[in-house]
Amino acid sequence: MRPALLPEPVGLKFVPLETPPDWDAEFGFTGPLELEIGSGAGGHALEYCRRNPGVRFVAFEWRKKYARDTQMRGEKLGLKNLRVIESDARFVVPRIFAPGTLDGIHLQFPDPWWKRSHAKRAVVQPDFAKLMLGLLKPGGRFDMRTDVQDRGVAMLRILEEAGFHNPLGAGVFHPYDPEEVPSTRERRYLASGEPVYRARLVRPAP
Repeated sequence: MRPALLPEPVGLKFVPLETPPDWDAEFGFTGPLELEIGSGAGGHALEYCRRNPGVRFVAFEWRKKYARDTQMRGEKLGLKNLRVIESDARFVVPRIFAPGTLDGIHLQFPDPWWKRSHAKRAVVQPDFAKLMLGLLKPGGRFDMRTDVQDRGVAMLRILEEAGFHNPLGAGVFHPYDPEEVPSTRERRYLASGEPVYRARLVRPAP
């Protein structure tokens, strides 16, 4: 069931910024800084923040209903380490994160954009892949999951060509790890036995 549209926008103070904010001051503590692009219904973001209270987690979701609902649920859970931004990550992320400052980037089940004319809307494009690589610290991880095999193959190729290192070898997807935090959609797939294509890539050391 889709959530109702709550009246208060979330994260809009970050959208017009031209330089990164002081994330230490924003969260009130130091620690790893991680980004989720397209947090959807918020299942992954909320559980990840619950399990990792020392991680400062910034989640982008352009659909206002989901973004506002996720922030509200996080506040009800007492999560101090979650910030949700209702905006398109492609245009805001390059301005609010400095190069080499992210410890992790998460991309959970991005829209496959089935129509050829819509392919340019996909998040994982060569230029954006290079940007994400540059935002990560050396050793920082990019965690991608999709249920569409051909899109997974294409995204994995783009990411590897941009410079991400695949510990299992080029073009190889990663098996399910029970220690990972599944998204709402992934939990359904795990229950039904439907395949999920996962990649856990890292930015290599200089």
